[in-house]
Amino acid sequence: MTQLYFDTPIAKHSISTAICFLQFQRQITKKYPWLARYAQQKSGVPDRVFLALKRLMDVTLVLLSLPVVLPVFLLVAFLIKVEDPKCSVLFLQKRTGRFGKRFNMYKFRSMVHNAEELKEKYAHLNELQWPDFKITNDPRVTRIGKILRKTSLDELPQLLNVLKNDMSLVGPRPTSFSPDTYMLWQTTRLDIKPGITGLWQIIGRGETEFTDRVYLDMFYIEHRSIMFDVEILLRTVFAVILQRGRT
Repeated sequence: MTQLYFDTPIAKHSISTAICFLQFQRQITKKYPWLARYAQQKSGVPDRVFLALKRLMDVTLVLLSLPVVLPVFLLVAFLIKVEDPKCSVLFLQKRTGRFGKRFNMYKFRSMVHNAEELKEKYAHLNELQWPDFKITNDPRVTRIGKILRKTSLDELPQLLNVLKNDMSLVGPRPTSFSPDTYMLWQTTRLDIKPGITGLWQIIGRGETEFTDRVYLDMFYIEHRSIMFDVEILLRTVFAVILQRGRT
């Protein structure tokens, strides 16, 4: 069905990485049969053409969403200010993008203003392997922040990152930690632009360790296509409606 990717970005670091990835691919396609359709196909579209079409789709969908998004944006900004007038509406955080380039990612502020400083204080409550950081019922999250996170509305400002070409609608989620933190084989996920959503958002979202997230990103990179992007976007909508996997 498939081959060892000795000459692809995924296998550029070691044969063992490729073997582990193939084992992961067999497991994930067995658990999620809809992914098997993409595992069995390779895009015949040149990468340059695909990237142009992907960028066109990103910009078109963002612009078409503006009549709905802008009123929501204003309402959320108002609610954040009502809860804490001194707090800024947007939270800018350095994230790692394509080729390891750092950029400012926009989010609605869902935590207290000194959340980053408090991370060390609550490090013992971290439920994931460092440098990932996740606490169920995180004490740093504000009241409106809990609603924003539950509905994923805190991610809405990242549409600005898409327009700025820092991000795509679909791709690996950008990490807050720098590329220096990555193991060599994990840098494969930096070969493409990060996304607002991806396979991690619809498979084990919020509970998946970084290693498995990288494998999911590798799967996406190997089998990416416009139809794959469309299906991920649709499944993301359903995941948000069902409020699956994020607390």
